[in-house]
Amino acid sequence: MSRETISQSISIVHPISLSHGKNAEVWDTSGKRYIDFVGGIGVLNLGHCHPGVVEAIRDQATQLTHYAFNAAPHAPYIELMDRLTAFMPVDYPVSGMLTNSGAEAAENALKIVRGATGRTAVIAFDGAFHGRTLATLNLNGKVAPYKQKVGVLPGPVYHLPYPSADNGVTCAEALKAMDRLFSVEIDVNDVACFIIEPVQGEGGFLALDIEFAQALRRFCDENNILLIVDEIQSGFGRTGERFAFSRLGIEPDLILLGKSIAGGVPLGAVVGRKALMDNLPKGGLGGTYSGNPIACAAALATLDAMTDEHLKTWGLQQEEAIVSRYQTWCAQGLTPYLGRLTGVGAMRGIELANADGTPASKQLTQLLGLARDAGLLLMPSGKSRHIIRLLAPLTIEPAVLEEGLDILEACLKQLD
Repeated sequence: MSRETISQSISIVHPISLSHGKNAEVWDTSGKRYIDFVGGIGVLNLGHCHPGVVEAIRDQATQLTHYAFNAAPHAPYIELMDRLTAFMPVDYPVSGMLTNSGAEAAENALKIVRGATGRTAVIAFDGAFHGRTLATLNLNGKVAPYKQKVGVLPGPVYHLPYPSADNGVTCAEALKAMDRLFSVEIDVNDVACFIIEPVQGEGGFLALDIEFAQALRRFCDENNILLIVDEIQSGFGRTGERFAFSRLGIEPDLILLGKSIAGGVPLGAVVGRKALMDNLPKGGLGGTYSGNPIACAAALATLDAMTDEHLKTWGLQQEEAIVSRYQTWCAQGLTPYLGRLTGVGAMRGIELANADGTPASKQLTQLLGLARDAGLLLMPSGKSRHIIRLLAPLTIEPAVLEEGLDILEACLKQLD
């Protein structure tokens, strides 16, 4: 199958062609089976072809395949926003808008905060990833490959160290850097918002320091700065709760949603304080495909499955299996390259590091190939592509999860 018609600027992790999938298993066009620990990069928390999602898509496709909501509202959009805003674990009145992706949600959030504050500056964090569109590129806390060869990016945007027990950056160090930023680089009164991931995805599944999150919330309140939390990858049960910000003891002003919101159908959202969401003039928000009826139907079926009981059970089962296996590997001295276990809940990363603590990027590349040949798909992350992202569906059967971890264990032993 030729790929000459596809842009060579698209990077491919696994050079295979998939044909179909079921829950946590996928098959390529040659019929080879793989256990999927990638999950469409965090999109398939409910697995491939979840029966409820598939049924909802089929039913909706026989009724209304598309209508632009800003031309004429349709019932799936209205019902989804009612359900979605009720699903948000915050105490204030919530409203929002649907988008086509997480990056588009971030772009619209920037418009919303500019309209609400009259300010333009944004503070983001090292290691962050918020999308590949032009404005979100500048939010990302990493140059290669996202910011290369694209020229001047929309701004102003400034970056701070991301404090986490997973990367060794302390709350005190991050606050000191923030103090320097406002002493040297920019007037605090020019800042519209901070944008932060409660658990970094692309950055290596680093869990945000709780003390810093609460200090940041206080700082924003004291200085009339808005706080945007990006839950695009960490949301919809990945950490064992509806959203990862709940473990931080804070409420964001705006929340970015995407990935697992609709069981694999493209959809995103910005939700938050109603006064903020309503501040732009009529027509300031919208989009032709945003909130497509089929995507909304898939999202409604997703919410049906995501009860708190299910999320807690799924999260605990996967977390216990991963942590137990990792601890066993450490005790056995499975490989000299086994580094830290990062993240929280079922959102876990396994670092590969050399004896001197430097990233073992070469070994992770080797591991990707070994695991793929053995029937397991993995995804890299981290600044140096040295942290394995574990993103198996939350609904993975326990036996399939153990089989996948068995393959991972065997491949880790083979690293050289």
